[in-house]
Amino acid sequence: MGDELSYIGLFAGCFLSATIIPFASEAFVIAMFLGGFDPWMVVLVAGLGNWLGGMTNYGLGVLLDFHHLEKWFKLNPAKLEKFRNWVNRYGVWTALISWLPVLGDPLTLALGVFRVNVWWVAILSFTGKIVRYIVMALIYVYS
Repeated sequence: MGDELSYIGLFAGCFLSATIIPFASEAFVIAMFLGGFDPWMVVLVAGLGNWLGGMTNYGLGVLLDFHHLEKWFKLNPAKLEKFRNWVNRYGVWTALISWLPVLGDPLTLALGVFRVNVWWVAILSFTGKIVRYIVMALIYVYS
C-alpha cells in the first residue's frame, strides 16, 4: 500500500508542478529515485502527471482571454504580447519546451489562449516532458 501511495503522491506533485502552482517536479522525482523506487515507473507516473497538469493549463488558456489573464494572473500586457510573438513564431513546437521551469507553465497557458491545435500540443508536450524524466532516470541509473 505504501508504494501505491508514493506513486499517487508523485503523480499529484508532478501534476501540480505543471500548473500555475509553483512546485518543482524534479524534487519529487529525485526523492522517488533515492527512495529506491523503480526509475522507469517513476518516469511514467511523473510524465503522465506533469503532462496532464500542462494540459490543464492549456484548457485554462482556452477558457480565458487576455483580459482575464492580465487580471487574475497579474500578467502585464507586454509579457502577454511576448508570449503571443513566441507562439506566432514557433507555433505548436513551443509545446516541446513546456517542461522548462518557470517558462513552461505560462507557455502552455498561452498555447490554449491562442487555440493552438490541442492534439499536437498534447503529443509534443508529452514528448518533451517524458524525455526530461527519461534523461533524469538515465543519469540516476548510470551514475
